[in-house]
This record gives sequence, structure tokens and C-alpha cells, in this order.
Amino acid sequence: MPIQHLWQAVIEAPLASFLNFLYVHFQAVPIINSIGAYGVAIIVLTLIIRLALSPLTQFQLVTQRKTVAEQRKLAPQVGELRKKYKKDAQKLNAEMMKLYQEHGVNPLGGMIGCLPLVVQIPILTALYYVFQGFAKAGHPPQPFLFVPNLNDIPMHHVLIPGFPIPSPEYLIFPLLAAITTFVQSKMLQQPPPLNPTEQELQTQQMTRTMVWLSPLMIGYFALQVPAGLGMYWFIGNCVSIIQQYFVVGWGNLLPKRNAGGGGPTQAVVRKGGDGPRNGPKPSPSLKPVPQNGRPRRPKK
Repeated sequence: MPIQHLWQAVIEAPLASFLNFLYVHFQAVPIINSIGAYGVAIIVLTLIIRLALSPLTQFQLVTQRKTVAEQRKLAPQVGELRKKYKKDAQKLNAEMMKLYQEHGVNPLGGMIGCLPLVVQIPILTALYYVFQGFAKAGHPPQPFLFVPNLNDIPMHHVLIPGFPIPSPEYLIFPLLAAITTFVQSKMLQQPPPLNPTEQELQTQQMTRTMVWLSPLMIGYFALQVPAGLGMYWFIGNCVSIIQQYFVVGWGNLLPKRNAGGGGPTQAVVRKGGDGPRNGPKPSPSLKPVPQNGRPRRPKK
């Protein structure tokens, strides 16, 4: 069996059948049908897919966070190796791999972060053909809330002829997909280390670029596909944000602020060499110092 036919039989056909099953049953519920049975079916399908992928996402989040923490611990030693073997790339790679093996660090652990996205690519492709097939099957337009038809492509409904800006009702889901992608990327972004190496500086620059580039790419993608696919991406991002919150917190989206807003308390060193002491130096007392249990009288 050709790969294309196998892919259609394994992914596209089951998704189409299950989506149609949900759609038919939701049509029988008056409240859901008034909201949009097709849209509710897409939401339920999205939640089921995301729940099925949640163990993989959980494994990715935990592994990626652990790998980054371990690599940061070894960053000073890696920096020394780079200085020592800066003219011998082969020796540098060998020494770095030896260092990682000694500490049980997988240098490719960060690549695991791509697994959920790789798994979703065939699902997104299948849903694209599912939505197109649903529209070509003779079904009427499928409104949902403010969207007139989830099977229409937003760029086919421009606000002003000649300008690539869709009408507001078709622009909302692409915007929500882009915004939630930004939130999700910002939560996964690691705070910068105190003394970053040259490689860490390059990685940070690349990460900052992707944090802003990814939402733009997703927003543009959502404008070129049926509106239902943009809604699928938005709902899926919301589920991922909730899952990420319980693993990594808000991350770099809402960095923790110091209590009181005054920053860390600086240590004050005594002149007598007693070591650091927090807080301001106390003012000298104006009372006479006791001597032999009795207060010393001031001299006239």
C-alpha cells in the first residue's frame, strides 16, 4: 500500500469519521446547534487529541527543563574547554562529549522539545483535508459564534478589496492562535544565566527571535487555511498553556519579582571583620556605657 493511502487510512479517515460522528450527534442538541454544532465538534476533537498527546508533552517539558538546568551547571567548564581548544574543533567536541558523559547529560535533550510539534504535523495536514472534504460533501455553511463559516479560508473574505486583511469575524481566530503561541513560547523561554558563555548568548538570541517569529508564522498560516483549523490551533494552545503552567509555571512570561519591589538586600560589612550583616548599621547609643554594674557618670 502506498504511503499516501496508508496515511489517509490511518489518520485522515478516522479523524473525518469521528468529526462527522460528533457533528451529527451535536446537531440533535438544540443549545449546541444554536452555538454551532460543527465548531463544538472541533473543540471536542481538539481536546481529545491534546489529551492523547499530553503524556508526550509532559515528558518533553520535564526532559527539556532538566537538560537546560544540567547544561547550565556545566557552562563554566564548557567555557574553559572552548578557550583551551578553540583552535581544535575536533578535540573540543570530543572533550565536551566526555564532560557530558561524565555528568550524565544528554546534549541532544533539548531537541525533544520538537517531538509534540512533529507529531502534530500529520494531524494538522489531515485536518486540513478533512475540513475541505467536509465542505465539498455538500454540507451547508457551518457558523460558530461570530464566524459565518468555519470551512471558509479567512483570506477569501478580505475587508477591503486589494488589501490582504480579512474581515474581523475571520481575523479573530488567527489573532488568538498567534497570541497563544507567543504566550506558550514565552513560558518555555529560560531566563538568561548570570555569566553566559558565547554559545549561550547565541542560543538566547535565536530563542528571542523564534519567540516573536513563531506567532507571526502561525498567524499567517491560520489566514491561509479553513477557519476551523485556526480554532483548532487556538484551543490546542490553551490546553498546552495550562499543562505548561503546572510544569514550568509562567516562565519568562511573568518573571518573579522580588518581594517588596526593593530588590535583594545588600550586605553591610563591619569594619571589625565580623563578616556581612544585613540591614543598615545601627546608630550609636547616647546612653553611658555601664561599668561594673553601675552607669558611668559623665566627666565634668
